[in-house]
Amino acid sequence: MSPVSPAESALRSEHAQYPAYAGQPEHAEGAPRRHRAHAIDAAPREPRATGAKGVLLPALIVLVIGSIFVGVYLAAFHAPQPHRLPVAVVGSSQTQGQVESALDAAQPGGFDVQGYPDPADARAALAHRAVYAAYITTGATPELLYAGANGTGVTATVTGAFGAVAKAGGQQLTARDVLSSSSGDTRGLSVFYAAFGVILAGFMFGTTTYQLAPRLEYRWRMLSLLIFGALGGVMVALVAGRAFHALPGPFAGIAGVVALMAIAAGGATMALIRLLGPAGVSLSSVVLLILGNASSGGILPADYLPGWLYPLHAILPVGVGVRTIQGLAYFGHDGLALGITVLSVWIVVCAVVLYLRDVWSVQARRS
Repeated sequence: MSPVSPAESALRSEHAQYPAYAGQPEHAEGAPRRHRAHAIDAAPREPRATGAKGVLLPALIVLVIGSIFVGVYLAAFHAPQPHRLPVAVVGSSQTQGQVESALDAAQPGGFDVQGYPDPADARAALAHRAVYAAYITTGATPELLYAGANGTGVTATVTGAFGAVAKAGGQQLTARDVLSSSSGDTRGLSVFYAAFGVILAGFMFGTTTYQLAPRLEYRWRMLSLLIFGALGGVMVALVAGRAFHALPGPFAGIAGVVALMAIAAGGATMALIRLLGPAGVSLSSVVLLILGNASSGGILPADYLPGWLYPLHAILPVGVGVRTIQGLAYFGHDGLALGITVLSVWIVVCAVVLYLRDVWSVQARRS
């Protein structure tokens, strides 16, 4: 047997301690062919970085991610303003035009005023989150209906804006919360914190599964992901819904949506890692934890987001998940069908990517 050089010894030690995320297949001699066809490829690692690369690169990567986090959250929430927030006005067309002009003068582009024929229709729209407030002018004094379940930020926006409209007309506004948040969620932020935890857990699962079991077969890794999602959904529904009474929606519905969110987040992290290697960890943290949570609508509705961030709330798992959970809890299942569809697409796409990377590509190379 030929002697092993110090460099080769270090390389083998490095590879044994830190399994690779992606690359060329490396299997022990004599391993069963069936197992090898379904196992994760493990790439030879480069020797441990030294010098300027080893000193500066970790700091640079983390500082870039941190800067993105600070920049995105400050851009979204340092001075949030509504952008065409839909509100209802019940009254004559003349009254509607006057209210619209007053709102636009006070906050240009802030509201999308929609006329409704009677208070019952406006209230139904509010209950299904088609609008965020209903200004009724058909009575002796103007009345504002709002949903406290939308959070204190929306409440402050609509009561302040319509209070000024009524005052300008020499009238006193009567504001009434017709759909308040649960007793365990007085500020309307529980959905955001629950969703943030779910996405963080999915990200951690996606990275941990390859650290602890780098050669796990595809089918078993997928089973692990499904078990993680199912248990995560039940746990969040129990803690947020039953223990803290923060989510009043149906237990099975909340647990199911949370499970889909967890599986989508875990699957997305796994797919990025398998496609990009260690760089996939950084990218998934930016996409899921920073952009996803900032655009989720859990702190404020997506109508408050800057234009460049707004489209992400309907694409990324956390945004559609937050809207679906809020709909189940308060707003007549608003967003349920779209949320299930988008989350399912994420899961299917990630499963296909992982299959092509972990199974099909290995079999193709060996055929």
